[in-house]
Amino acid sequence: MRQGLAATTLLLGLFGCTTLARAETLNLLIWEAYIDQAILDAWTASTGIAVRQIYFDSGDARDEILADPNSNIDLSVVGENGSALFGKRGILAPIGEDSVPSLKDYKTQWTARCGGYGAPYLWGTMGIVYRSDKVTTTPTSWKDLMQPAPALKKHIAMYDDHNEAFIAPLILLGKSINANDSETLKLAFELMKAQAPSVLTYDYVITSIDNPDYGREIYMALAYSGDQKVLNEKMGTADVWRYAVPQEGTLSWLDCLAVTASSPRKAQAMKLLDYILSAKSAALNAQTLGMPASSTAALALIPDTIKADPAIYTPEAILKRSQYQTELSVSSIQTRRRIISAMANFQ
Repeated sequence: MRQGLAATTLLLGLFGCTTLARAETLNLLIWEAYIDQAILDAWTASTGIAVRQIYFDSGDARDEILADPNSNIDLSVVGENGSALFGKRGILAPIGEDSVPSLKDYKTQWTARCGGYGAPYLWGTMGIVYRSDKVTTTPTSWKDLMQPAPALKKHIAMYDDHNEAFIAPLILLGKSINANDSETLKLAFELMKAQAPSVLTYDYVITSIDNPDYGREIYMALAYSGDQKVLNEKMGTADVWRYAVPQEGTLSWLDCLAVTASSPRKAQAMKLLDYILSAKSAALNAQTLGMPASSTAALALIPDTIKADPAIYTPEAILKRSQYQTELSVSSIQTRRRIISAMANFQ
């Protein structure tokens, strides 16, 4: 994870030397493989403005970049909590239908969650991805990940983000994923400590699968809905990687797409945001990524067979058992990060 952050920071430093002189290029901070390149190519063909994607591989890494006033980012994918938080700090620019007309196609239930400083981009759940050629029984519980079978020792990939790393243990404990108290986090720590000998890596699976030394040894991982499609594309396989949401419930997340307040290309960035949110682009993006769309106009363009796929459009019964993230206390974040850092001692 820290290698990914170092690489990203280096790229930002290089970009900072040249991008200000090239107003025809917008810098987009985003997860890897999280937007259909065809959309950006069509935008560039239409406007002459290029889009440079800069990848992050954890929410912590992204937040560190956004907090840097010299990062030279124009647009960024942020979580719904981050959208409101960074907006209040003056890091993100406020948006509305006047600056982003496509927002009219999004219901208030979606736009409100971005806090007025971002636009609904993609949503989904967190669950377990697994190689069906190695794991022949579909995981049904977080126990399958947190207390894996002996055959899965050193074949598990977790995730060292202070939010997501605690989803599985806290839900398995019957606790809130937003727990701040030290006693609850201590219980989560004990579960994570017991799991650690089975964990191969704490790098995000989309990043770690590319590692030539151990990528092919990952059989099961904590992941976001839609990651199975990226994993299959990376491995050149069809439907080998699959996704399951545990019966205990999970995280229901929403990613927002935001424009930075410090962008010297803010008007162009707003236009790109509007283009990505438009019905045609949003529908294409959702289908290409295997993710659910939140635009009502985009949904009308998506085939019913896709909307009926529970691996993409999570059934209401599961969503009712799911939780949303809220802002954590500073002490909770610090404790969570200390726990994650300690896991290497138990592997």
